[in-house]
Amino acid sequence: MHEFSTVIVEASNIVSPHSRRKSTRRASSLPVAILGGGITGLTAAWHLHQAKVPVKVFEAAPTPGGVIISTRQEGWLQESGPNSMLEGSAEVTALIEAVGLNPRRLYAADSAKNRYVMRDGKLVAMPISPMAFVMTKLFSLQAKLNLLGEPWRAKAPADLEESVGAFVKRRLGQEFLDYAINPFVGGVYAGDPYKLSVTHGFPKLHALEQEHGSLIRGALKRRNTSGGPKDRILSFPEGLAELPLALAAALGDAVRCSQRVTTVRRVDQHWEITSGIDGTQVTESFSSVVCALPAAALAAIKFEAVPGSERLSELIDIEHPPVTSVFVGYRREQVAHPLDGFGLLVPEVEQRRMLGVLFSSALFPNRAPDGHVALTLFIGGVRAPELAKLDDVALRKLVSEELGELLGVKGEPVRFSVVRWPRAIPQYTLGYARFKTIFTQVETGTPGLYFGGNARDGISLANCIESGRRLANAAGAVKS
Repeated sequence: MHEFSTVIVEASNIVSPHSRRKSTRRASSLPVAILGGGITGLTAAWHLHQAKVPVKVFEAAPTPGGVIISTRQEGWLQESGPNSMLEGSAEVTALIEAVGLNPRRLYAADSAKNRYVMRDGKLVAMPISPMAFVMTKLFSLQAKLNLLGEPWRAKAPADLEESVGAFVKRRLGQEFLDYAINPFVGGVYAGDPYKLSVTHGFPKLHALEQEHGSLIRGALKRRNTSGGPKDRILSFPEGLAELPLALAAALGDAVRCSQRVTTVRRVDQHWEITSGIDGTQVTESFSSVVCALPAAALAAIKFEAVPGSERLSELIDIEHPPVTSVFVGYRREQVAHPLDGFGLLVPEVEQRRMLGVLFSSALFPNRAPDGHVALTLFIGGVRAPELAKLDDVALRKLVSEELGELLGVKGEPVRFSVVRWPRAIPQYTLGYARFKTIFTQVETGTPGLYFGGNARDGISLANCIESGRRLANAAGAVKS
């Protein structure tokens, strides 16, 4: 789920701290190989294609888009991966316009500004204004007074790597950690704030403290001086998959699905890629290689004549907790709650069996048939990985019980669909510099090989789109 706290909205956009590499001239007219047909790889390929550079995209799945999967059946629109995105980046806005999706842009309903958080078994709206913060029952009077003291607290040493939990507790207090940041981290990362690194997982939070001495002062200054698109939640009539599908359509035959890369080999001044399709191994030559794969897929590739590439196998150590997405539909009269918001986040201290619920049909039109509502639940994560592995019968029972207690849902769903992600979201845990160093060392030691994607550049869709542009630049074909 997206950011819901004013300070966090302004400060938590996850970006890669490493700088862009200078463009290099391609050694020949050979195409550029793009490994991975998710949003990062497709964005990189599209920019190269626009610059008249031949590309070939290798995607192991039968369809492009990676984790962005939108399915419409019998009037229901299900998002199996990301459900929406923030248009808070000029890069995102420009790409949507360039691929011709501007007229199809859908912004979330005004009610989406309401974000519910559970406290003491009840749903409480996250305050979105100073007066709402004063009046809210989400935080105690002591927690509110403690928050007012944040601008005067000393900042940590610049080289100290803290967990998100320790950082927030130090600056904002335990209650704010429990009822704002913990559910937020559960919704975004499916993670544990005491495991995640604020330096690597939320570098802008770290930067606010270092540059302004205060999260509140820094966020207010950023609000007063920031330009570019407003942070608005968006999607498309047929779901987020419209974006990767539009990119793939523009690339045409350059996108090769159901073709898994097994070997990447450096040969003199070019590269050889061996891939499998229909049980046959094929080897082709390329001028350079852009890797936009998930960590586990990258770790499984055999790299030859690439100094230091043996360390890429360590990427399998990046924690990816399992998350199960459950899409359910009900007749409107079965649900007592007005569903007047983005959704519900559940703090760990509440000891429930889910991370949160999106009010899917309340966000965008035509997500459910007339007279019905659609909800998407997220189960598992670092908090309760065993629950993500429940079978469909057990999940149906869990969903009925949780939604019955929290949203007043009665009866069986008329729509029930489960999507399991055994390795869902990379966790930017304490010590994550180890993995970023591997990317940098291998890349630096071998010209023509580039790494990006959610294991290096951040987990949000905006981060991945920006990563794709950076990779295209690095491959030497896009002007800055």
